[in-house]
Amino acid sequence: MNKIVGRIERAVGVSNLVEKLAAQIKPTDLQSLLMEVYGERVKRRNPRCILSDYVSNSFTRPSRSSPVLFLNWDRLAFSHLPHDFVPIELSPVSPLGSVSCMAPISQNWILTTIRNMEVVADPTNALALECAARRQKCLQTEPTDAKPVHLACSHRVVRTQRYGSSGSLQHFRLFSLCSAGRNTESIRFGTFAMSLHVSFYLKSLKDFLGSDIILRVNIIDLSANSHDQVFRRTIENLKRKFKDVEIGLESVQTKDEEYYRELRFKVYATPKNGHEIELVDGGDTDWTQKLLNNAKEHLVISGLGSERLCEKFVPANMPCSIKLQRSHGTDRSRLRIRHRRRLR
Repeated sequence: MNKIVGRIERAVGVSNLVEKLAAQIKPTDLQSLLMEVYGERVKRRNPRCILSDYVSNSFTRPSRSSPVLFLNWDRLAFSHLPHDFVPIELSPVSPLGSVSCMAPISQNWILTTIRNMEVVADPTNALALECAARRQKCLQTEPTDAKPVHLACSHRVVRTQRYGSSGSLQHFRLFSLCSAGRNTESIRFGTFAMSLHVSFYLKSLKDFLGSDIILRVNIIDLSANSHDQVFRRTIENLKRKFKDVEIGLESVQTKDEEYYRELRFKVYATPKNGHEIELVDGGDTDWTQKLLNNAKEHLVISGLGSERLCEKFVPANMPCSIKLQRSHGTDRSRLRIRHRRRLR
């Protein structure tokens, strides 16, 4: 990236161009400048090049999964939410720095807009902002208020980092949970919220995929909590609640680049005669502590790859029409023929 910037600086005859644009020009002025630049670039484009970009660009190609399948999964997942969870519909964009200012993620992985915003790359960051806003409102009324905020959403995200497969798209759908609150005399919030999240995913996946799918949970202790009685008791309760699911506990010495703080959990699924696939990743973060400047705040986030779930697994009781659509892939002519037959 620095070589490209150097080439541009030499071409326009301006040294330290990035620093000058970032530090000496107000964000709204930079926005206006870039809007003019892209307005001029659009004038030089034509419909043929737009179609060519649409076909070749991994950011713009449509998902390969059926929207009907996504709808079925979302409907089932929302129906399994614990009663304290509130489903919300996120905006497609969030404030500039929503991800990289809170987590060790490069801004280069985020699709930044010229209007000083960014396209949502991770719903949990946007949910954390909403959790912080709601917790802030509670704390303004009562500074010691420990009432938790639990939010859930299904959202399509865009990420700019390169993936291994040439056919991979830069956008995909995630189902995410976010829980914000404080410790109380009777509840250790991180452990409590982790149990809620894991239970939700296991119930939903068992209902959606059926009994032939093998589920496994790996809970990772990042701060020696595994010797804590409350933590141990929570794990044992999960094991009793889901006797047919392998729930393992792992202790590690190094944290994942400070992304998660004390605990992390993953949920895996194995299709019949298939290989195990990771579907869920979650853990506790310090994001609401940063957002509210309050060390007493705790946050647990998690996300399930809806795209991966709907591409890699055949759900139980899936309608035959969707099975046919999956087997034909993107053969739209067959889909149109089958649709006309139904109309007759």
